[in-house]
Amino acid sequence: MASAPHPVSLRLGRDGLSALDQIARRRGISRAEAARQAITETAERERRRGGLADEARRLMQDERYLQEARDVADLMETLRGPR
Repeated sequence: MASAPHPVSLRLGRDGLSALDQIARRRGISRAEAARQAITETAERERRRGGLADEARRLMQDERYLQEARDVADLMETLRGPR
């Protein structure tokens, strides 16, 4: 049987504790569960952001994509009409 993970102790400060209490109250969960969810959700957001940044870097190296983006921008400018 696997052992339980070791507990973690944090000093949140007034703002952090207030934010944690708000999350727990809104979701109807304990502070501990609110902290677990917040950490998991933040980690997922960071992974997604990293993936988006990687995709943007790849696209900026793709000449076909860059040309298509320029073509679309030119088309949009034409459709906008005179100023």
